[in-house]
Amino acid sequence: MKTLWLENNQLQLCTDIPIPTPPPGEALIRVLRAGICNTDLELLRGYYPYKGIPGHEFVGIVEKGSPHLLGKRVVGEINAVCGKCRFCLKGESTHCENRTVLGIVNRNGAFAEYLTLPETNLHLVPDNVSTDVATFTEPLAAALEIQQQVKITASEKVLVVGDGKLGQLVAQTLALTGCDLLVIGRHPEKLANLEERGIEIGFSDGIIDRSFDIAVECTGNPEGFALALRALRPRGILVLKSTYSGKLTIDASALVVDEITLIGSRCGPFAPALELLRTQQVNVSPLIQARYPIAEGLTAFSHAKQRGVLKVLLDMIEEG
Repeated sequence: MKTLWLENNQLQLCTDIPIPTPPPGEALIRVLRAGICNTDLELLRGYYPYKGIPGHEFVGIVEKGSPHLLGKRVVGEINAVCGKCRFCLKGESTHCENRTVLGIVNRNGAFAEYLTLPETNLHLVPDNVSTDVATFTEPLAAALEIQQQVKITASEKVLVVGDGKLGQLVAQTLALTGCDLLVIGRHPEKLANLEERGIEIGFSDGIIDRSFDIAVECTGNPEGFALALRALRPRGILVLKSTYSGKLTIDASALVVDEITLIGSRCGPFAPALELLRTQQVNVSPLIQARYPIAEGLTAFSHAKQRGVLKVLLDMIEEG
């Protein structure tokens, strides 16, 4: 099967990788569509020493598995867990001590014609949700994780730093809480997507220091982190949604003196994400900037790495 293979921070197109055989409890999924995200790009830069097939945002059709899944379009949670460790037993399975992670840790991912995942990880895609739109389920779930970690109400003043793919999803989900929300970025055309949905937008030069209750950092760069921290009132909450390939210098004194709560945030709930897509409470279509066949995967990655580019999708197998 055709795949993209990552090794020693180098990506290559392979055509001779065998179709995987699903172990007991797992399904074989024919991948229809996959999205390139910032974590995939960070893996290329050495964020984590991964060797294998990257990719974790996908939609596919189950070809081998339980009867209720066969032939159905699915998306999949990316953490395959043991169910027995202390984190699994506490209901915190995304931190399973023995987990593999699709396209990130010890498990081949979605930039391939086929993948396997535990059936318990799979969620059916609603009929009215297109394959392109459903590809956003995983990052949308990650955006929703913020609300699993922090109680956000209409009384909170919230800042989102970053107008990229993740920042756009975070902003749309936070807007549903009714909070006093401001999104800042560097690209007027991206911010316009949010402004059209009634979300207040701006630029960094308009931020008043120490004026927000919660700040969500979605840029993955030190400047964004510093700005988010500077914007917080004492006892504010800083949520980090981005992975960093390099080292991040932190002003620990500012965290201590202002008693700032720092929260890392990654994987989130799939069912609510699919419901938002089904009911069209978020709009992801404007975030799709380009699409390529898997045979042009290297070109797709080159495009995705360009500054300011939103979502690039890979077509694995033509539908129909």
